[in-house]
Amino acid sequence: MKVNIVQLAPMHVASIHAFSETPERDAWEKLRAWAKPQRLLEDINLHPIFGFNSPSPSKDRKEYGYEFWIGVGPEIQAENEIVIKDFAGGLYAVTTCKLIGDPEGTIQEIWMKLWHWVQASRYQWRKTHELEKPHDLSAPEPDWVVDLYLPIAE
Repeated sequence: MKVNIVQLAPMHVASIHAFSETPERDAWEKLRAWAKPQRLLEDINLHPIFGFNSPSPSKDRKEYGYEFWIGVGPEIQAENEIVIKDFAGGLYAVTTCKLIGDPEGTIQEIWMKLWHWVQASRYQWRKTHELEKPHDLSAPEPDWVVDLYLPIAE
């Protein structure tokens, strides 16, 4: 597994959350409906998108939560379901996976491999959000590729 160490800069983000049996899809639809008319989806380098489980799936319920963040400027205001937050940034161990059919395993298995990589490295896990950064959310779901960001400290 290839792992890169990345320093994410602090960022002002617009956040949207969904809680359902398909929260990634539901949160993405809400974010897209809000961000597309504002042309925030035209440059993912200027307006990076990250997501994470909130709360994580569990065996005792079908529903779970997912939250998407998109980097925005200070001129963007909260409205309806959009919440504005400040992300502190930090150091992350990063690997890439395909959501369906990755030869390294399922996304959960790749998260565990990344966790074990960090445990065997000179880094330590840092308690904050693990993040997932999609490469192209306009691609069909079977083709989705994401970078997995595990927060670390030296």
